[in-house]
Amino acid sequence: MQAASVSGIGREGQVGLFGLWRWLGPLSLVVALSCSAFTLATDSPLFSRYAWQLDLPPEPAMPLPARQGFATVGDFKMAYAIYGAGSPVLLIHGGLGNAEQWAAVVGPLAAHHQVIVADTRGHGRSERGSAPMTYDQLADDYLGLLDSLHLSKVALVGWSDGGIIGLDIAMHHPERLQSLVTYGANSRADALVKPVINPVMVEIGQRSEEDFIADGAGPAAWQRLTHDVQRMWDTEPSWTSADLARIRTRTLIADGQYEEFIDPDDTRSMAAAIPGARLELLPDTGHFAPLQTPAAFSRMVLAFLDQGDDPAGP
Repeated sequence: MQAASVSGIGREGQVGLFGLWRWLGPLSLVVALSCSAFTLATDSPLFSRYAWQLDLPPEPAMPLPARQGFATVGDFKMAYAIYGAGSPVLLIHGGLGNAEQWAAVVGPLAAHHQVIVADTRGHGRSERGSAPMTYDQLADDYLGLLDSLHLSKVALVGWSDGGIIGLDIAMHHPERLQSLVTYGANSRADALVKPVINPVMVEIGQRSEEDFIADGAGPAAWQRLTHDVQRMWDTEPSWTSADLARIRTRTLIADGQYEEFIDPDDTRSMAAAIPGARLELLPDTGHFAPLQTPAAFSRMVLAFLDQGDDPAGP
């Protein structure tokens, strides 16, 4: 495996986690064997139909960044990297993940925009700091990063927890957002559902702790992070339709056709509550589209962002 860059963004062939340890915990041999028995040959017609459950491609190496480093944000140092040129787009990864999970998406987006990625507080190579792990705090952290980069306004694309952070910013600091895309986000803690375990989840669950430790932290830091994130998931977010209706940012609420973790009613309710929001479901994929179907994900994001850049657009 390739060593990560200074910012922790660029590891090849590894995959992080979006909260599967909430349900999986340490995986038993029985689960592994059961999922192995479920695996189908890649040339089977059924493989194409169920590829989202079976196939998790390795991440490509991140492109060469135009700039990377650590920004001092409040009580911690935040790892970041910048790619491409043009109107700025901030990508925010999911819980227990890291910015390298955007590896297959950065290139297509950076061909048209300046793309900023970072490791969330306590994740990847960003320091943990002492502040509590809440979505409000994480939103403030990313605003602090934008301040340090002298970016007054960005388009924001958030995946899973990253989408929740984007919604938080849209509610409380709409002046900082040009547009917002969320993928696999939820508006209420009780909208999380227990998934049916499949081989992709097993693979991600098995790699997650190793990836975190490979980013320079130890088992104790992983335990603290999972505890803090778990506590956040148990109670947050807790937004009402009235809260979401305050959002005036141009918004796309997106998810996969086979989303594993979020009640689809919550996804539809979010799109209905946010004035003018669009709803889009990517076919033949679930929660992990930026890893499994990055080309389709990138096309969806670019179509939305570029339409917003068009004066004739909505």
